[in-house]
Amino acid sequence: LTDKMEELIYSQNPWWEWENWETRDRDLRKYNESRVKWRPSWIDKISLEPFSMNIVMGPRQVGKTTGVKLLISELLKERSSESIFYFSCDLASDAKELRNVLNFYRRFKERNGVKSSVIFLDEVTGLEGWWRIVKGYVDLGLLERDVLVLLGSASFRFKGFSEAFPGRRGMGRTVEVLPLSFPEYAKVRGVELRISEYSRILSAFDEYLETGGFPRSINGDERFSEDLIASIEMDSVKAGRNPRLLRLIAKSIIEKAPSAISFNSIAGDLGISHNTVHDYVRLMEDMFLLGVAYLKEDGKILYRREKKIFIRDPFLAISLSKLLGADLSRAALLEWVVQEHVLREFGEVYFWRNGLEVDVISGKLKVEVKAGKPHRRYPRDVTVLSEEDIPAFLLNLRR
Repeated sequence: LTDKMEELIYSQNPWWEWENWETRDRDLRKYNESRVKWRPSWIDKISLEPFSMNIVMGPRQVGKTTGVKLLISELLKERSSESIFYFSCDLASDAKELRNVLNFYRRFKERNGVKSSVIFLDEVTGLEGWWRIVKGYVDLGLLERDVLVLLGSASFRFKGFSEAFPGRRGMGRTVEVLPLSFPEYAKVRGVELRISEYSRILSAFDEYLETGGFPRSINGDERFSEDLIASIEMDSVKAGRNPRLLRLIAKSIIEKAPSAISFNSIAGDLGISHNTVHDYVRLMEDMFLLGVAYLKEDGKILYRREKKIFIRDPFLAISLSKLLGADLSRAALLEWVVQEHVLREFGEVYFWRNGLEVDVISGKLKVEVKAGKPHRRYPRDVTVLSEEDIPAFLLNLRR
């Protein structure tokens, strides 16, 4: 290992050398300076029983690293500082360098008499072939007394990986970190569902439609929009795709919303094949940017027919539409928020059409988002939501 890399490792693990490391840590410094801050509940889902291989995934900029630093800060109250190791794989040039880093920590542990450790590997999915290194360590039994936490922002890099690891993850869990939902946002802002204070809830919902659920947007960081889009484009380049094409497809989706659309109609507009559109939409799903609601009729899911494609966070939707010069209708934004919340609560979301269109169906739930659309009569089992109804609906949404 080069001296430079050793220095990098020590600077990423300041608790090895400094009592007051939190004041030296960039992520925690920013966190403590934030106007609105919260302890993320997902850190409690990480298994800390050895052996565990945890996978933590979610979009970029959602606060995964900060959450892990808060967890480290709590762990240091009960374990030795040498038994905690953090490494951001952005700093390794390739998988071989990752192996050298892990070997360094193994020797460091032995020198310091550490029997059991917690190892955090951040942005691991950015390294080609990273999983072979991790798998090698697990297969050799070098981590059986340890807890491993792998963090990444593109789920497709994890999908094949977790399948390649049957029975190798011990007590480990997969934890999805998403931007705050409206109920989580309301809690962070200290707003409760009281009908007598419904105007407060409505104004909190209006704020949520602007800031979405990312920590930096909630804190009014003006540079966040640019940073978010830049990180998305960087990920698309890493995935071997063309960021310009990604923009054009996203623009087409925004402009056609909230109508159901086919890949063919986007492809026709852009003069590309519908397979290319499908490929890019799947990539954006894997990056936690888009969700897709398929048409469901008589219990059958019709994958080939038109679909409703939605952007999963309001801030992301607004940022993309501004950057792309696309008109985002309020009706689309509201429908997207409802679709996303139903997807999170039920794990799936569809729509239904039969002379009438019902925007959101999942299980027994049928919802029509009526903001700014003509009024029609709907069957009794359909919940029709006006814009004012949406916040209470989201706060009460339970499986």
